[in-house]
Amino acid sequence: MKQIPSINKSGPQPQKLAALRQAHRDWNESPDVLTRLTRRLSTTLSLETQLAILAEEIASVVPYDCLTYRHTIASREFVYVTGKGGPHSCDYRLNLEGSFYGTLSFSRRQKFTEQELEGIELMLAAAICPVRNACQFIAIEQASLTDCLTGVPNKRALDDALSRASCLGDRHGEEYSLILCDLDHFKQVNDQYGHVVGDHMLKLAAAELEKAVRNSDSVYRFGGEEFAILLAHTDEVNAREVGDRIREFISTIVVDCGDTNVTVTASCGVAMRLADETADQWLARADEALYRAKAHGRNCTRVFAAISN
Repeated sequence: MKQIPSINKSGPQPQKLAALRQAHRDWNESPDVLTRLTRRLSTTLSLETQLAILAEEIASVVPYDCLTYRHTIASREFVYVTGKGGPHSCDYRLNLEGSFYGTLSFSRRQKFTEQELEGIELMLAAAICPVRNACQFIAIEQASLTDCLTGVPNKRALDDALSRASCLGDRHGEEYSLILCDLDHFKQVNDQYGHVVGDHMLKLAAAELEKAVRNSDSVYRFGGEEFAILLAHTDEVNAREVGDRIREFISTIVVDCGDTNVTVTASCGVAMRLADETADQWLARADEALYRAKAHGRNCTRVFAAISN
């Protein structure tokens, strides 16, 4: 039987503690650019902040006029640019352990020397792990805000967006409108044709909603067969027009189930945000408008008017 080495219960030797303290001081106080770069990058998971740090530290070693970073994270384009470009550039693909983490480009008026390119590459090698971590953090954060079935933002993302819109509305007087859209008699689709058909219809509905609105508008899956659409710089008159257009787009959905084609209609409730109104109050008024649309026979749009109901 092998004997297990005894553990020294007296604690670390004083020399080791002293060496550890010295290493800590060196890490925090070292003027070495690579040590400073990795130390600063380790303080944040914000990719934008990391790129600002990287831009500053590289500029202290290799002058440049413009830095551009591009990457697609969780199906969304991330772009960071600082400065203005020049005719000469160097481009890098950031790869680590077989995975891609974006492209980084530097440009300026004068050609980069071989020594300067080597310096940039050494600094990128030190930065790639923190950049990887920041990209993964964004992907995880986006996953927590995305409906896994339809691919549009979920209720949690909607809550955050309504809070931001409320703050901007109070601060700058910007107009926002909210539409709640519910697929009519959707339970019957699930009961008669099954959840596979129902899920397919929800995916198609999300796609049609995104076609029906502007790029500046946002579509969310509010829950079940209900969606929410946040419209920026839109009053209730224009929001109602969007609601009617949404219903037209939804009505074009056709799912082939063999012996029959399954179609669906939608009801929409519209509410323009009022001054000093909380996100919950705003959402409740849109929900009340949706209830009225359903009470009036469905497949229609109703507005919770700001002055008269």
